[in-house]
Amino acid sequence: MEVPANLPTVQPIKPAKPKLSKMQRSRIRSDWAFIAPQFIIFVVLTIVPLFIAIPILFTDKAQFNDPQVNPVGWKNFTAVFTERSVQDDYLPALQKTVIFVLLNYSTIYIFGLSLALLMYEVGFKGGFFTIVYMPLMLSGLATGYAAVMLFAQETGTGNLLLMKAGIIKEQINIYSATGTAFILPLMVGWRYAGYNMAIFLSGLLSIPTETIEASVVDGASYWQRLFRIYFPQMLPSFILATTMCLIGSFSVFDELVALGATYVNPEAKLLSIIFFTYGFQIDRLAMGMTLALETFVPLMLLGILLQRLQRRLQY
Repeated sequence: MEVPANLPTVQPIKPAKPKLSKMQRSRIRSDWAFIAPQFIIFVVLTIVPLFIAIPILFTDKAQFNDPQVNPVGWKNFTAVFTERSVQDDYLPALQKTVIFVLLNYSTIYIFGLSLALLMYEVGFKGGFFTIVYMPLMLSGLATGYAAVMLFAQETGTGNLLLMKAGIIKEQINIYSATGTAFILPLMVGWRYAGYNMAIFLSGLLSIPTETIEASVVDGASYWQRLFRIYFPQMLPSFILATTMCLIGSFSVFDELVALGATYVNPEAKLLSIIFFTYGFQIDRLAMGMTLALETFVPLMLLGILLQRLQRRLQY
């Protein structure tokens, strides 16, 4: 049987969008009210300055009140490859920063993961958590000055105790390359121990207790449970801790100032100090901002990859 050609086509009926209930609308408004202050501060102090700074990257602007600014094109972006003075400042600082990142990354497991496992297995209550979290309340400047006082060559308490215990034979010079590279990650790791502990503890608490109880019944040892049950299900926490470690390691500044990075201790000149030096000490603001952007872009791409991996593991 033939179908007449002039029949009207039937359009599929689109399902109506479900209307939000009064309670749902109220919850959405309360959520926006909760995040609005932080979001506004982030936009005003981070996003807006970023867009304001973009035109400056293509100029020779020396300082914020520079009366004469000339365009230089892409010269600032290529200076790290072509200008010897910039290379001599940036590349050693990059090397020291990478070493610090690796050492600091190890401390999040030495301090944070160990304390999280201790709390999870032993069951310490709120008092212990508060004590471990308290160093985070200290400023980075105070942490740096504490490190200087603890490891001063002649009167440092840390040096005296380590020598008395026979752990070291010579006093640690905190202003040396070895002293700065060794002590700075330890102090930063100690300061953020409670923060990292909270990240890992949340991952441990998300593991179903039935899985752990079943492994105990099957006779699995603690180390077997650790590597075959705990850690595989804590991968999102590991990725989050890695992301936060990268952010914190490349933005560390106050501790470096306390260690004398701006005047007596060139071994503490990490990238953040180089950016500050170019922008506020040697009047090369545009160059300092360009170097910061060139460092930021690879880190941003790495952060996006880590975030996507974390979301994939969660779902």
